[in-house]
Amino acid sequence: MSGRTARLVAATVTTLSGLGLPHPAHAHPRAISQQLKAHTAVHVATAQVGSPYRYGATGPGAFDCSGLAQYAWRRAGVLLPRRTYDQYTRIRRKVSWAGLRPGDLVFFYGKGHVGIYIGRGRMVHAPRTGGRVRVDQLAAWWRRAFAGAVRPGA
Repeated sequence: MSGRTARLVAATVTTLSGLGLPHPAHAHPRAISQQLKAHTAVHVATAQVGSPYRYGATGPGAFDCSGLAQYAWRRAGVLLPRRTYDQYTRIRRKVSWAGLRPGDLVFFYGKGHVGIYIGRGRMVHAPRTGGRVRVDQLAAWWRRAFAGAVRPGA
């Protein structure tokens, strides 16, 4: 292996390690692809922090909760249904609270609400009319209201 190739391989492994992805020698290519898309969706969604909430909006510039999820994942190359209910029911890969990974869509009872899990117990979401896209800690209230989660692109 040439020095240039070795440096490229080392840089790739370092980058993947920083994303929390499995070592390439031990991972299925589809799993790596999903995790890279999830990383992109998280990056796109967090870049929208501060954008206003507007019911029915799918960006850019304004979002409702399901519109933000749809926009972020579309930019990552995954098409999602438009409505919160459809995002939950039509995406087959369900995820438990304990199994959450960055990029997973998290759903909540009562509000018919969806956010994008970004890791370390936090989500990015478009909360309500008059609000703005923001990052919130998934504190006790969110845990009690948790209805389920899905993993797009899996």
